[in-house]
Amino acid sequence: MPRINLLPWRDQQRKERKLGFFVALAAAAVCALLVAFAGYLMFESMISAQESRNQRLKAEIKTVDRQIEEINDLESQKQRFISRMQVIDKLQRSRSEEVHLFDEVAKTIPDGTYLTSLKQNGRTLKFEGVAQSSTRVSTLMRNISSSQWMKDPGLEMVENKSGSTSGDSFVLDAAQVSTTGDTDAAPTTVRHSVRAGGGQ
Repeated sequence: MPRINLLPWRDQQRKERKLGFFVALAAAAVCALLVAFAGYLMFESMISAQESRNQRLKAEIKTVDRQIEEINDLESQKQRFISRMQVIDKLQRSRSEEVHLFDEVAKTIPDGTYLTSLKQNGRTLKFEGVAQSSTRVSTLMRNISSSQWMKDPGLEMVENKSGSTSGDSFVLDAAQVSTTGDTDAAPTTVRHSVRAGGGQ
């Protein structure tokens, strides 16, 4: 019976299998590299898109910050304008008060009494004058107490100089009633004589 040598065929088959394995391994490696490169490109694109969004957000934030500053400036200007308007309104009402005050002072002075000086410091009024008697001074204080524009009269001094025929000199204080809420009126002084009935 003849013998057939199969070793060369088996060696050839083994080489082919080994070659196919290396080819498949190389193909897998190439595929893995391609997938990794595609993933790298995708992540780079995502990072670039996110950075672009971040830049837009930063620009929008700066715009909003500028708008907020402008709004704050406008609010500050508004508050300054309101304060000025309040000061102007207060001055106008204070001017009206002064007119009413001097008219009221003339009305409160009783007969036989006249003022030589009227000083105002804030809301404090200081009356200096001459009355025929201390009774006239008391009447003046009662008139101040019942006045719509003055209150809280306080007598500082009544003096009857010997040999004087004009009457008793007096000094008294009172508080001005404010309708503006302003307690810081500028000091003023009136040194003209004010007699009963509003004469000067």
